[in-house]
Amino acid sequence: MITILVVYHSQTDRTKKMAQSVAKGVDSIANACAVLKEARKTSLEDLLSCDGLALGSPEYFGYMAGAIKDLFDRTYDQARGRKEIFKKPYVAFISADNDGQGALRSIERICIGYQFKKVSEPVIATGHLGPDIFIRCEELGKIIAAGCEARIF
Repeated sequence: MITILVVYHSQTDRTKKMAQSVAKGVDSIANACAVLKEARKTSLEDLLSCDGLALGSPEYFGYMAGAIKDLFDRTYDQARGRKEIFKKPYVAFISADNDGQGALRSIERICIGYQFKKVSEPVIATGHLGPDIFIRCEELGKIIAAGCEARIF
């Protein structure tokens, strides 16, 4: 069974709803399951044991949420050099009132340090969350789950 860790931070439920859609997409793939976790409750063991990672953050002041950064800060030293982390596939989804690019850049920059492998373009939602965003998030979940299940990533 392939496990995709869907990690998110959400104060207004916007990013949480996106995370739930990503998880729904993961769960729709045979032999894949989503583990949906808030960033503050996510541990190094969660990062090490999953087959792929979906990172969700709102954009605050042109940056990722502090809880996502905190997850990276808490786990980086222990994760560095671990074979379970090297080239682990990841995707990102962002809710933003602006363009989301600052949050995306900060997430991608840290993922390079972890040596994660970006496997799809992100979903960035600006303004109102319409049905199209949830469809795109679901597709993002399907992409990472199917790719991991097929051993493409």
